[in-house]
This record gives sequence, C-alpha cells and structure tokens, in this order.
Amino acid sequence: MSADLRIVDVKAYPTSFPVPAENRVALGIGTAIKRDAVVVKVTTKGGLTGWGESHHGRAHTAVAKLIDTTLRQLVVGMDAADAVGVWAKIYKMQLGSHGMGAGTCLAMSGIDLALWDIRGQAAGMPLCRLLGGARKPVPAYAGGVSLGYQEPAKLVDEARKSVEAGYKAVKLRVGDTPQRDLERIRAVRKAFGDELVILTDANTGYSVADARAAMPGMDELRVGWLEEPFPAHDYRSYRMAARFGRTPLAAGENHFTRFEFNRVLEDGSISILQPDLSKTGGITEALRIAAMASAYKLPIHPHSSMTGLNHAASIHFLAAIDNGGYFEGDVSRANKFRDELCSKPYEVDRDGNVWPLEKPGLGLEINEEFLLKHPAIEGPGYV
Repeated sequence: MSADLRIVDVKAYPTSFPVPAENRVALGIGTAIKRDAVVVKVTTKGGLTGWGESHHGRAHTAVAKLIDTTLRQLVVGMDAADAVGVWAKIYKMQLGSHGMGAGTCLAMSGIDLALWDIRGQAAGMPLCRLLGGARKPVPAYAGGVSLGYQEPAKLVDEARKSVEAGYKAVKLRVGDTPQRDLERIRAVRKAFGDELVILTDANTGYSVADARAAMPGMDELRVGWLEEPFPAHDYRSYRMAARFGRTPLAAGENHFTRFEFNRVLEDGSISILQPDLSKTGGITEALRIAAMASAYKLPIHPHSSMTGLNHAASIHFLAAIDNGGYFEGDVSRANKFRDELCSKPYEVDRDGNVWPLEKPGLGLEINEEFLLKHPAIEGPGYV
C-alpha cells in the first residue's frame, strides 16, 4: 500500500426512488412506497476512492448529515488503511461515549465499507482475499423486499421465478396472521417439495401468542428459521419463543456492534445470527461478531441492505469467514440501487450460489450520475 492513503474527504449521498404501486410489497412493518439509501464516498490524498453503504434507518437524510458533519471531521486526515483505528476513534468520540446509538452505527458502517474498498484497491486484491479468504461459491437465498402477503397461488408464482433463477432457498414474509402465514408456507412447500429450503421473516410483526400459534406448524413444514418475530431488544420474548418449537430463531439486522451480539450469544435463544454490514459497524465490526459466533459454533447469515455495495461486500465477507452461511439475494422487483447505481454485484449460478467479484476492493463501478438524478425523498418509507 504505497499510495498516500490519508483521508481527504468523506461525503454521504442520501438517495431515494418511489416504488410504483404494482411493485409494492406488504410486510410486517407495512407496505413499501419508496426505497431509500445512503451511499458513502471516501477519497484519499493519493487519489483512491472507496464506496460504501450506510443503512438508511428510515432517516436517510439524518444519517447522511451525521456523516457529512461530525464523523467527517473525526476521520479526515487519518490513514484509510487504518480501519481499526478509524472505528476506534468514532467509538471513543461519538458512539461509546454518548450511548450505543443506532444512528452513529449506521453512519460509521458506510465509512468502514469504503475504507475496506480502498484497502483492497491499494493492495490490488479483491476484498475476500484481503480479508483472508478466497474466491469461492457462497450459497444464496431469495430475499430482499419481496415474497410478501400475496394469496398462496400468487406467492407460489413469485417463488417459482426465484427457483427458476437458480435459488435453492427462499425467504417468505410472515407476520400477517399465523393461520394465513402457514397457508402460504404450506402452498410453497407443496409446490416445490422438500428440496427447497424455506425460511421466514416476520419483520417484528408477531406477538408472543402469534409465535406460539405459528411455530408448531413451521416445525411440521420444516421451516429453516423464523426471523425477527419481535423487535431486537425484546430479549424476554425471544427466550419464551425458543421453547415453542424446533424452528431456530433468527435475528441480528437490528443488533448493533459486538456488544449487543454478546448478549445474544449469552442468552442462547437466537441461533441464526444476521448482522448487516451497513448497520452493525461495517466489515471491521462484523469480523469481530463472526469470530465471537464461531466460538459458539454458530453461523453468520448477513442481512442485506439496499444497494449493490452492501451486496458485494457481504459476499466477500462470507467468502472470508469460517462460519459463513447464506447470502441474502435481493429479488425485489425493480431495485434501482441494485440495478442502476453500480455495476452488477453478483449473479446466481445453477447451484444456487453467488461468487465474490474479482476486481480489487469491492470490485464495483459506481454511477455517480445516478446519485444526482435520484435525490432524497423525505418521509416514511412504509405505510
């Protein structure tokens, strides 16, 4: 890394696009009416540029403002290769000293991804190799903002598109009612047989009573996991639900840093861990979380954020850890952040796998014109 890697600028781009009515999906948290993202650009003295994504947290302009002001001033002048040092400074000056705030965690995640992109470019290595891994297949499931509360026959039709695209696993949205949720799962199981892996995600839409009603049926239908039946901080409900059946409980996309995952590991109720690289503190922190989970023999199945930047980073990450699980493939309809913001982040092969990109760093080309053409749209993303 001979180039001058001093950070000279950090810039956040909040960006949005509306979701047309025909592409809207109903989830446990509502119906998506727009898609938001925060894209982060870090520039070095030597001219290298790194890109990352901070999850919007449903407050994308606020997250971007935090990056452009406080966090930018903290890290400009530091060495982009010193990802651990940058993380530690933000933790000391902003995150740890003023509470474990989700806003700072989201913001610093995008910066951290951009630093790892720069490190890979400076070393001339794809990120998976820089992280100690290799270019290898990573199993994927069909997820993203998709497969929602359709009638069973329509849900089967949508799931078939993912199966025909090569996916061997799909994630269905639950959190409607236990009865209707199980009807949908049963229809997909009947249509595709036992070989298809069926996962479920309630998007925090269940009560304890709902989980108690649904989980025996999920056991019967061989569901691979029940994701986020409750909010992340509702540890008591997770402990209760762990006794309702054999279906593993999954969570992690809304758990921030290794300090929150430490409690998850100690409680033992959640056995499918899903940190999001754009939320939990970036790659630097996700590596620590993965190492902690490895000591408990638990796999890491990262949650995917909005853009191809997060997707590419997650695949590199999974190819570099010893307890990597599924990549969450985004099969949502017309996701401009996946299809237009950057070059193609991944393809699914016939065996249901994705592969890390081969170019140095994240391996993506960014269309900066997209960011100018799609400014932030204020307001809630779900109704």
